[in-house]
Amino acid sequence: MKGEIHGIGLDIGTSKVRCVIGEAGDDGRLNILGTGQTDSRGLRRGIVTGAEAVSAAIKKAVGEAERISGLEVHSVVVNLSGEHYRGENKNGVVAVAGVGREITEDDVERAIESASAMQLPSGWEIFDRLPQEFIIDGQDGITEPVGMSGSRLESLVHIVTGPSAGRQNLEKAVQRSGLEVERMVLEPLAAAESTLTDNDKEYGCAVVNVGSEITSLMTFGRGAVQHTAVFPFGGLHFTKDIAVGLRVSMQEANSIKHQFGCAASFLMNDDERSETIEIMPVGRSETRGLSKEILCDIMQPRAIELLQHIAHEINAAQMQIPSGIVLTGGGAMMRGIVEIAEQVFDAPTRLGTLSERRFGGLANQVNGPDWAVSCGLALSSMDVQMREYRSGGRSTGRKVAAWLGNFREKFK
Repeated sequence: MKGEIHGIGLDIGTSKVRCVIGEAGDDGRLNILGTGQTDSRGLRRGIVTGAEAVSAAIKKAVGEAERISGLEVHSVVVNLSGEHYRGENKNGVVAVAGVGREITEDDVERAIESASAMQLPSGWEIFDRLPQEFIIDGQDGITEPVGMSGSRLESLVHIVTGPSAGRQNLEKAVQRSGLEVERMVLEPLAAAESTLTDNDKEYGCAVVNVGSEITSLMTFGRGAVQHTAVFPFGGLHFTKDIAVGLRVSMQEANSIKHQFGCAASFLMNDDERSETIEIMPVGRSETRGLSKEILCDIMQPRAIELLQHIAHEINAAQMQIPSGIVLTGGGAMMRGIVEIAEQVFDAPTRLGTLSERRFGGLANQVNGPDWAVSCGLALSSMDVQMREYRSGGRSTGRKVAAWLGNFREKFK
């Protein structure tokens, strides 16, 4: 199988575009062969505002990954994000007929379709249908009902909806760059693919993907997605606070944030608090000194405020997360954000890093929260291809893999 299956993930973000090319290894891991990254243009809060700029950035990132890997890319799995998508838990019920009332793939399909029968606003569509569990004649917790017997099949499905225009415009921008869209995967779902263990998903955890302008939340329990939410804030809010507070340009504010920023004052010792950095205020010709303590005083309140919004959402959904919080995305790389999050959520918190069990090759070069989405997209592509490979390309095999392989696949 090695060398026959490749997974290509393309993470199109507001600030960065990242591409990962991987190859299926004999041990079932995705061996990363090439990566590419460039500054993003033409997107606002996950929505395409300039298709040409987005296409140019995609070409640059993919081209870099192609040069490193030596492979030519034709199709990619792309992240699906946006300020307006939302998730709901729905249920559907169907009667089971046939000889011995044995549940078939068609029964499962009808049950999922029944749960998906919902009224949508004009211009909206279902992005993803993620099965949580099935109930047969009152017996719950069933994940693979095909072949079992019963007269009543109920499906519990997490359904994610959103405006169709956002997805269509992003797909067109990718096609304009000369690539085909193999599939689109929800951004936090892709991050979970690369960073969570089966135990994390089973016992309960939350993935918080902190982007530039959007932060997405996805909670897991009993092995499936239980809740989804999107917040209209991200790492750019810290940059704006620094720019306003220090009277510097956005470019310098971003540089200051990455080089010297800290969101947790208790991590700084006395020497670091008094240490000064040189900044250049807008409209001035001379620099002035700024203590790191003042910079932290700007960033820490904002970190607490934004994380409290997410904590409130988790509490409102009445979710139990004994496995804690996993922070992914470029915004999660800020010093002190994990420690502040641990206090705000009152739960174990860690950065999302790649699972050694699932990744090999050049994985060490991208083993950070900022690459979690792109690596998860590539892994998702490989997993789907491997299931089709094992089924011999039969349509029935593909159906089973899509419906019952695991909750990650897209139902259409």
